[in-house]
Amino acid sequence: MKPFILSLLAASGLLADDHVVYEPAGVAKGKHIVLLAGDEEYRSEESMPMLGKILSQRHGFKCTVLFSLAADGTIDPTAVTSLSHPGALDSADAIVMLLRFRHWDDATSKKFEAAVNRGVPIIALRTSTHAFNGYPKDSPFAAWNFNNNGGWGRKVLGETWVSHWGKHKVEATKGIAEAANANHAILRGVSGVFGSTDVYEAAPSADAVVLLRGQVLQGMTADTPAASYSKKTKAGAEQDVNTPMMPVAWTRVVKNDAGSENKVFCTTMGAATDLAVEGTRRMVVNAVFWGLALEVPEKADVTPVGGFQPTMYGFKGNKQGVKPDDFALSK
Repeated sequence: MKPFILSLLAASGLLADDHVVYEPAGVAKGKHIVLLAGDEEYRSEESMPMLGKILSQRHGFKCTVLFSLAADGTIDPTAVTSLSHPGALDSADAIVMLLRFRHWDDATSKKFEAAVNRGVPIIALRTSTHAFNGYPKDSPFAAWNFNNNGGWGRKVLGETWVSHWGKHKVEATKGIAEAANANHAILRGVSGVFGSTDVYEAAPSADAVVLLRGQVLQGMTADTPAASYSKKTKAGAEQDVNTPMMPVAWTRVVKNDAGSENKVFCTTMGAATDLAVEGTRRMVVNAVFWGLALEVPEKADVTPVGGFQPTMYGFKGNKQGVKPDDFALSK
């Protein structure tokens, strides 16, 4: 095959058989966003390519999506030790991630650690609060394990996994702006935030700026009324599930182990089905602009490129036999 044709294929992502690259369309921002898909439940293998296409084709970012892969090269969300093409992290200007209970090899973990220590902004969705688990006690990354004082999630994002506050697969989430921070740039042009996932119990660190709280709904659609019943928090306090409402999106700026700072946006929403909702999707796209210190658009174009019909979340039911190249723009 001629070198010119090879270069064209590489630029389109067609040769990236263990990952996918979306080159920027329109006016290039000169920034490289690396999106990490790696969870067994919330279909990040579908949502990260969708976000990558929007960020590249609508907003001019170069985007690379990395996956958990089986030995045959197909996407396998249960392959908790796998992250394809980790070298992309070497040039990441920002990371968008939806991970759950990963434990990568040392070389991959070091590349992720190095990116964080460079001070790249981190946009973390749903189970990224408990992104890592299973590192041996003698591993240099054992401190990342979620059950080690909250692990990486608590240290970097400001919270770890606590509990399902709303009833899982029964009570959905309506996003309610925190009045004091309703004019935050990440909420610019954002309305109608909704997720078919439930509210997580969360008490982010004191330095977190809460942007949204999650109203627990009685049902699974946005038009159902708010739920009202009492339960105990992890700390033992009895309260109504919506009084006060749990934080579901926040920011913080955290000093990393190298002494530089990371701008962090975390939301406990973010399943692929949540991101089918325009307002929820726009909040995440806005967070990328905010993290990179770029002006957030008045109303960012978040129209999916080629459409988006996500698979319902769950530990079973992910699409089988899918390869990264199946998400190439040409497909």
